[in-house]
Amino acid sequence: QVQLVESGGGLVQPGGSLRLSCATSGFTFSFYTMNWYRQAPGKERELVAQINNLNGRTNYADSVKGRFTGSRDNAKKAVYLQMSSLKPEDTAVYYCNTLVSGNEYWGQGTQVTVSS
Repeated sequence: QVQLVESGGGLVQPGGSLRLSCATSGFTFSFYTMNWYRQAPGKERELVAQINNLNGRTNYADSVKGRFTGSRDNAKKAVYLQMSSLKPEDTAVYYCNTLVSGNEYWGQGTQVTVSS
């Protein structure tokens, strides 16, 4: 079955950096676009980055453009989110996501807290 497992979250000071990883299994990773979402307390889940399976090109939410970089390694079946210049408003649970054969899959999420 499809499994997505995020890691790399934590507590970081404003202006700092973190790299999130999502390890996957149970599907042909290279065939599918991978997404990073986040959800802050009291807010709706937000699409942060979408990493295309064909060319690796990533689309970003306006709120993270220029600060976050999405990437993927098809050989390792993993997707990454490099986050820099972090702000307190980036505090959220970050989720890995994909749509396979019409079914949507989510990881368990990893908490990112940006605070001094």
